[in-house]
Amino acid sequence: MARNTQPSGAGFHHVAIRAADFEASVKFYTEGLGFTEKISWGEGRGRAVMLDAGNGNYVELFANGAPGPKPEGAIVHFAVRTDDCDAAVARAEAAGGQITTPPTEVNILSRPHHTPAKLAFCTGPDGEVIEFFQNELT
Repeated sequence: MARNTQPSGAGFHHVAIRAADFEASVKFYTEGLGFTEKISWGEGRGRAVMLDAGNGNYVELFANGAPGPKPEGAIVHFAVRTDDCDAAVARAEAAGGQITTPPTEVNILSRPHHTPAKLAFCTGPDGEVIEFFQNELT
């Protein structure tokens, strides 16, 4: 299998979905598809969970999604794994991406452990939201 080297360490990290029925979505991905909970954070309508799909791929579910049909779906953004967030953002910007959040170090206050990461966001040519995520959920 070929490995993308631009941005360095690239690959999909996660797809984020805003769930109208958080519990039903968690049940679908865990019981139905066999994903496992890696970390979770927040309370009530502000909660979220990162579900491990295997092979370093995740689905991130956010509570507080709108019920009913969604003309463009419920995907909030997709994240690209990188081991150099700064270089990935520079490359995206040089290719015409609009940087909406520059590289930022964060400490996700998650359970069972805090998760340090560096992330950034940009929009692509069709307005799609792309996150660059540096750090593996270990």
